[in-house]
Amino acid sequence: MDPLVAELKQKVEDTLCPFGFEVYPFQSRHLQPLSDPVDQCVAYHLRRVSESLPELQVEVIADYELHPNRRPKILAQTAAHVAGAAYYYQRQDVEADPWGSQHIAGVCIHPRFGGWFAIRGVVLLPGIQAPDLLPRKPPDCVPARADRITLLENFNFHWRDWTYRDAVKPQERYSEEQKAYFSTPPAQRLALLGLTPPSEKPNTPLELPLTKLTEKPHKLPKGRSWLSPSVSPPGSPGPWYHQPL
Repeated sequence: MDPLVAELKQKVEDTLCPFGFEVYPFQSRHLQPLSDPVDQCVAYHLRRVSESLPELQVEVIADYELHPNRRPKILAQTAAHVAGAAYYYQRQDVEADPWGSQHIAGVCIHPRFGGWFAIRGVVLLPGIQAPDLLPRKPPDCVPARADRITLLENFNFHWRDWTYRDAVKPQERYSEEQKAYFSTPPAQRLALLGLTPPSEKPNTPLELPLTKLTEKPHKLPKGRSWLSPSVSPPGSPGPWYHQPL
């Protein structure tokens, strides 16, 4: 690896890796108000990357950022594939696929975490030239056609049951608390965390949940909350930041 790239990669890793992030360098051709605690946490730590490289031009783009026309500023799964972080399995990766005219969305699978992770953002360094930084192919951890069909069908048609995330045996899965959080409609998540009164009903539009709750959300002891919106978490809570796409 180019010495400059290695030095910059190390600085970014030193800033982010203790909190559960992974960093993959690749060449590129070319903040909105936050109410979600996970987005707020990611923004905090990505901002620290810029602060750790004051001598460089740094552009940080989070996965939730949109252009005025509501298109995403980055294609997060494509970025992960190009960087060699996770394989982006799409319909085109299945020879003679069986889905006819159905729309089939693709999904990234990580070699260590399976589907129990998320691509949270990219850090661009426009002024850095690294001609010796070679492309890195992502690990193809679901090579069989039948397994790819199962993965894409589970992701597209059965995403509520979490099974697509186990396309490969993961080193870590989400805790039950994480599952409860991501299963809760976004408008109700602050109350779940104890950050708003349970009776308060924010006017946040309902987003597609990652799974459907089959039981009441976990309640925290009175006076406690899982997250504080004003401070950084004290340490790495495991795969918390490997959040679903």
